[in-house]
Amino acid sequence: MMNYLNLYYPESRFGGFTDVDGTIAFYTRVKSLIGPTSVVLDVGCGRGMYGEDPVVVRRQNRILKGHCARVIGIDVDPVGEINPYLDEFRRIETARWPLEDESVDVIVSDCVLEHIEDPEAFLAECRRVLKLGGYLCLRTANAHSYIGLISRMVPNHLHAAVLKRARHSKREEDIFPTVYLCNTRRKLAKALDRLQFDHCVYEHESEPHYLSFSKFFYWLGVLHQRFALRFFKAAIFAFAKKR
Repeated sequence: MMNYLNLYYPESRFGGFTDVDGTIAFYTRVKSLIGPTSVVLDVGCGRGMYGEDPVVVRRQNRILKGHCARVIGIDVDPVGEINPYLDEFRRIETARWPLEDESVDVIVSDCVLEHIEDPEAFLAECRRVLKLGGYLCLRTANAHSYIGLISRMVPNHLHAAVLKRARHSKREEDIFPTVYLCNTRRKLAKALDRLQFDHCVYEHESEPHYLSFSKFFYWLGVLHQRFALRFFKAAIFAFAKKR
């Protein structure tokens, strides 16, 4: 993959990341909303695999601990207990998250919404635990993108094998079923409207790392990244403020 980056994104030779890197774009905005007294909630925190990222600037940008007062992680999977980038982990065991009303300043939900079977309840919990004026920062896959289309075509029990073929870094035990019930810009914006968030929802396309198994398909992915209509871009970013 690194050779493909050098070929199609020559700026990556200087630091290892591209100008369209989605993680850097997303977390740069997240960090702009976090202050030294902020309590941050990482929804679907996982084991903290981002700490293994070989690209230093991207890894440092993703780690929120130390940039705020406290990072609380919640997840249905108890593996969050070993996440070293949290100050505290709480396991989700019921529909109601284990947090008090209006107790956090910023919520980060990264690659989680595509797995949620009740997006309205999920977003309602985000609103419940956020303080007035608090921020929700959400990144998820776009159901209209080639990633979303392939994911829905491939049975969930085969996702691990497909991602392994694509040289994606996730361990098999960290791959969960996808449902894509609120994974378009329009659906997500309408859901945030119903919950009376002030928001901005938009599509983003980074380099096609999922296609790094093939030089030809990677080239097609580069063309898609550069010329596709926003409707088809791979990711959706949403930033919302509780009012």
